[in-house]
Amino acid sequence: MSIAYAPRPAGQPAGEPAPERRPRPPLDHRVVLVHRLGAITVAAVIAAFGVLGYLGGLSAFDTRGVPLFGLSTNGLLSTVSVVTAAVLVATAARGGRPASTTMILVGSAFLVAAFIGLALLSTPYNLLAFRLPNVFFSIAAGLVLLTVGSHGRVTMHPPEDNPYRVAGDPLLTAFDARFASESTLAVLPRDHQPRPSTREDARGDREMAHAFRAQARGLADEATRARLAELDGLLTHEERRVAWLSSSRRS
Repeated sequence: MSIAYAPRPAGQPAGEPAPERRPRPPLDHRVVLVHRLGAITVAAVIAAFGVLGYLGGLSAFDTRGVPLFGLSTNGLLSTVSVVTAAVLVATAARGGRPASTTMILVGSAFLVAAFIGLALLSTPYNLLAFRLPNVFFSIAAGLVLLTVGSHGRVTMHPPEDNPYRVAGDPLLTAFDARFASESTLAVLPRDHQPRPSTREDARGDREMAHAFRAQARGLADEATRARLAELDGLLTHEERRVAWLSSSRRS
């Protein structure tokens, strides 16, 4: 009987267990498709701009630029556009996580380039031949890339079937850990629903809501204001409901 052994990764000492690989999100999940198709769509627009700029025989460092689709371009900007589009397509082919990360990085770079280009307008250092429409386009493209790239990854309390959550994505985990502690939901179980479970609880909720509205309008009587004052030190809705029903029984 022959025994097959799994190959040991290069550089791993004998006897040590192989490092656990983080699972990759499935390629057909909706969130992953948004990242991949978003990267390809933006790449197509940027590539078309770059290629058409090449066809005009532009000078690489002409700071005046040549009009193209209402924007200004030169050889250097066309090269940057084509390279950026190629990177977006390559990462989209690899999967959703690389596409998402690249869109976040490229979107941030677009925003930085927009403000740098704005500062260098009409100066000899305007190497990308930016004009004001280029600035607006870079801001818009940067925001689109950041929004699409962050979809499903930069979020609090992702759903159970989120592929990045299932795969233990470090960006999603770090963001959720950083901001979830500042959310009220962080201290509650995920299935927590402060809904009435009995008719008496529902009646108490309706009475409390009516009393709070009356107090806000200045129409609450002295007895109602006193009952509402008893609820001030209570932290949860359930505690306020129990106290309200208790005061109803006393009265």
